[in-house]
Amino acid sequence: MLDLHADPDHHRSVFTLGGTPPLVEEAARALTVEAVSVLDLAPHLGAHPRFGVVDVVPFVPLGRLGAPSARAGEAVPARDAFAKWAADELGIPCFLYGPLQTGALRSLPDVRRGAFRDLEPDVGPRDGHPRAGATAVGARGVLVAWNMWIAGGSAELARSVAAALRSPAVRALGFGLSSGVQVSCNLVDPLRVGPASVFDQASALLASAGAGVERCELVGLTPAAVVEATARHRWTELDLSPERTIEARLGAAGGRGGSGRRRGEAP
Repeated sequence: MLDLHADPDHHRSVFTLGGTPPLVEEAARALTVEAVSVLDLAPHLGAHPRFGVVDVVPFVPLGRLGAPSARAGEAVPARDAFAKWAADELGIPCFLYGPLQTGALRSLPDVRRGAFRDLEPDVGPRDGHPRAGATAVGARGVLVAWNMWIAGGSAELARSVAAALRSPAVRALGFGLSSGVQVSCNLVDPLRVGPASVFDQASALLASAGAGVERCELVGLTPAAVVEATARHRWTELDLSPERTIEARLGAAGGRGGSGRRRGEAP
């Protein structure tokens, strides 16, 4: 485990697992077994959308030199094997995202919108597990999960800013939380549209409403290439640092990283 990010408002934890593919796949299964044995989705309360106690398990190839990789297809065998295992061994229905056998490309938002409505599980029971719900299992490129906390604005303003920020490279949601107002982002093409550009766009939108960005929050880790592509004087403002990169944590864990290695997350 390279990193753990826990958030009581979203009532959600993100475990970043990294190393060789067999190690990551084994760790993801062990974490899932433990979560299903102790957690119950029924009484769960939290701001973030969810439909399972192990809500999302993406398998992510880390590209050469740490650059975010679009080679999601390389992770399809691990994704499909995990989904079949979760369905067969734990009785959890699984929805796949990323490249599908049909040639289509399904996103996690597609699963969120359609699960148990327009979409049936790809593997496993047709109905959710009574305690564990369902799991979205993905094969994707590296993204950056990154939040902005808003000063002087309402939850409605955060939602409107999130809507304005959304694009093929940026997924965003606005939340009113007990600890403040937040715009939560997934930067799915972070070398093209990174934290600095999203921060600047959000700041301009907020300024017109007399609000601003109070602070930023990196969720989990980021590829080193994203930090290196950001002006050094903005690292603190954007909550970025070389120590919180996938490559740095892999090195600290014993040098199990490098090309051909895989990163997985299981929130």
